[in-house]
Amino acid sequence: MSAARGKRRILTLLAFVFPALLFYVVFFLIPAAGGVWYSLTDWNGLNRDYSFVGLDNYVEIMKQDPVFWDSLLFTLKYVVYMVVLQNIIAILLAVFIESRTRSKVWFRTIFFMPNMISMIIGGFMWMFIFTKVLPYIAEHTLFAFLDQSWIGDPNFSFIAILIVSLWGGVGYLMVIYIAALQGVPPTLKEAAAIDGANAWHIFRHVTMPMIYPALTIGLFVTLNSSFKVFEAVFALTGGGPGRSTQVIALNIFEEAFAMNSRYGYASAKAMILFLVVFIITMIQLQVMKKKEVEA
Repeated sequence: MSAARGKRRILTLLAFVFPALLFYVVFFLIPAAGGVWYSLTDWNGLNRDYSFVGLDNYVEIMKQDPVFWDSLLFTLKYVVYMVVLQNIIAILLAVFIESRTRSKVWFRTIFFMPNMISMIIGGFMWMFIFTKVLPYIAEHTLFAFLDQSWIGDPNFSFIAILIVSLWGGVGYLMVIYIAALQGVPPTLKEAAAIDGANAWHIFRHVTMPMIYPALTIGLFVTLNSSFKVFEAVFALTGGGPGRSTQVIALNIFEEAFAMNSRYGYASAKAMILFLVVFIITMIQLQVMKKKEVEA
C-alpha cells in the first residue's frame, strides 16, 4: 500500500512539474541547441538554404574580429563595476531600511519601483534627464558640473550607463538582502553588543557571515545580468559614440539583425559569451561556497 501511495505521489509531483518542464524544454533547451548548430553554419537568418562551415565562424572571431574583442573587454569592465557597486549599494540600502522602525514599506517600494519599469523605457527616460534636465539644472543652479556630455563623451557615457543600470537593478538585490537580514537571529547581535562590539564589528563579524548565501545569490544574479546587458546601452548610447560603449550583447544583435544578417556568425559569438559567463559563474560559485563553509 505504501509503495502504491509513493508511486501516486511521484506521479502527482511529475504532473505539477511537467508543464514548467515542457515550457523550459521547448522555449529554452531546444533554441539553445539550435543556436549551437547554427553557430556552425553560414545561415543568414532568412533563407532556408545554408551551408555547414564547421568551426570557420569561431576561427574568424578569434583572428579577424577586433570589434568583438573590444566589446568583450568593455563588457568585462562594465561587469566588474556592476558586481561591486550593485551589491554594495544593495546591502547598504537593505541595512538602512532594516534599521528603520517606521516607513520600511515606503522605502522598499520606492527603491524597488524601477524594477517594474522596462529598461528600454527607463533608458529613454534617463536619456531625457542626461540631455535636457541636467544641463538645465547646471545652468540655473550652482551645480555647473552636471553640464557634461553624458552621451557624447565615452567616459561620461560609461558613467551614464552605470547610473541607469544601478537605478534599474539595485532594488531587486536589495529585497534579497533584506530577506537575508531578517533571518539573522537578534540574539547573536545582542550578545555581540553585550561583549562590547560596536555597530561595524557586529555587521562585519556577525551579520555578514550570516548572509553569505544571499551574497552568493546576489553575485550570481549580478554576473549574469551584467554580461547580458543590452537595453540600457541600446536606449542611451546605441553603443556609441562610435563603438566605445558597445557591449557584447549589442555586438551580437548588430551582427545578426542590423548589419550583415550573419545569424550563424552571431550565434558563434553567443556561444563564446555563454562559455565566458559559464566559466566565471562556476568560479564565483565555488569561491562563495567555500566562504559560506568558512563562515
